[in-house]
Amino acid sequence: MSDQGLDAYGAVTWGQFFVYQGFNRTAGWMHTSSGVDNIDDFAELVTKRGDAWVCRDGDRELPLARRTITVPFRTTGGMATRTFTAYFTRHGPVVRTLGERWVSVRLMWKPVAALTQSFTRTKAADYTAFRRVMRLHANSSNNTVFADARGNIAYFHSNYIPRRDDRFDWTQPVDGSDTATAYRGLLSVDETPNLLNPSVGWLYNSNNWPWSAAGPASPHRDAFPRYVETGLEESPRGAHALRLLTGARDWTMSSLAAAAFDNYLPAFERLIPALLRAYDQAPATDSLARRLAEPIATLRGWDDRWGLASIPTSLAVAWGSFAVRATSDSAKAAGLTAQTYIAQRAPAGQLIGALAAAVDSLTRGFGTWKLPWGEINRFQRFNDDIAPRFDDAQPSIPIAFTSGIWGSLASFAGKPSPNARKWYGSSGNSFLAVVEFADSVRAKAVTAGGESGDPGSPHFRDQAERYATGDLRDVYFYRSQLRGHTERAYHPGN
Repeated sequence: MSDQGLDAYGAVTWGQFFVYQGFNRTAGWMHTSSGVDNIDDFAELVTKRGDAWVCRDGDRELPLARRTITVPFRTTGGMATRTFTAYFTRHGPVVRTLGERWVSVRLMWKPVAALTQSFTRTKAADYTAFRRVMRLHANSSNNTVFADARGNIAYFHSNYIPRRDDRFDWTQPVDGSDTATAYRGLLSVDETPNLLNPSVGWLYNSNNWPWSAAGPASPHRDAFPRYVETGLEESPRGAHALRLLTGARDWTMSSLAAAAFDNYLPAFERLIPALLRAYDQAPATDSLARRLAEPIATLRGWDDRWGLASIPTSLAVAWGSFAVRATSDSAKAAGLTAQTYIAQRAPAGQLIGALAAAVDSLTRGFGTWKLPWGEINRFQRFNDDIAPRFDDAQPSIPIAFTSGIWGSLASFAGKPSPNARKWYGSSGNSFLAVVEFADSVRAKAVTAGGESGDPGSPHFRDQAERYATGDLRDVYFYRSQLRGHTERAYHPGN
């Protein structure tokens, strides 16, 4: 809260001073990772001309810019430097070679506009003002979900999409000497997949494609160039959200928060039948099949829902992780996601082998594979290291929800780490909020661990239990709400 008019609340990131996703008195914005293709590699045809390099651009040759860059770095003996010679084509810096060609990369480089957009959107009062900010086209990596107190809801897909010839496969290096690969400006907001007040009355995004953002009222894929979205299919989280949102009405803050912690895992409803088919087709004399009879029975009777006491969740997550690892190369070669490959094409031996590996891994780590999920999947925060360090001897709390890759809306990606048996999370949801706009704004929120980065602060991990259980706290937004809850106030210059 600022006397200068900046009244915004939410999450910050990247060490920046603006609220990355959050809300002010009358508008809120949320960002998700976009599947847009807006970073391109150009395979350049280069030639040495005397002491300089040139690259081909159609029928002409253009000189490469050359720059000397000196990078200081610290060593055990003190500071040192290293000098590099960098080359730049009209597309961007040269970053690697591809055969005889040099490869330059082109991506958004609008630092002032990006900072301007990131800050000014925090003061946008409604959809009209927010859309005006979006005209800067300086938010390259994010989709945006927006709502305001006037009742508007909106979806913006990325915000920086170069207009290109759709005949080319822009996911691969294109010929930098071909003038047809030149950018032709940027797509406007109206030329990209976007939504404003869809007829279904809701919209969402969960780092997935835009073609399901509002169910049947979503943008149509065939109306846009291929490069606006690289996703191959609906994500498990997307499928989960659609299941909860379709046909539902009269949402309250409480029911929306509860939906965010719904424990269904749609990925396993799709994947486990493939494992069961593979197992059921194995010969009765197969020794591995006999050894896996009890784990198979455990998964066969599961309802595909996470829970602290759930042994099937432990087994399914371990199996799914091994199965994805075993099939990822084959899936990529087939142009499929790993989960689709597992569900439709993976050889029986790979699926059964992944289950055996999961059982063996759990048994080695914990003495048994029959372990409740809450004893494996843990939240721990006892230091402020940038690279998280975990320790089984230090306190931790159980987390019931899983990584979002399995379809959990509440996402917490626990995994094994060095010198620890339990799986500690270092990615997933770090900030959650439910916001209601009316005559005044109301909100509930929770942060993973706590607001402070100081391990000695009482606010370093005072929200951990709330985070684990989905017990969102009230947000004190107005001065009247802050009375009695303020420990410290800050004024620039003091």
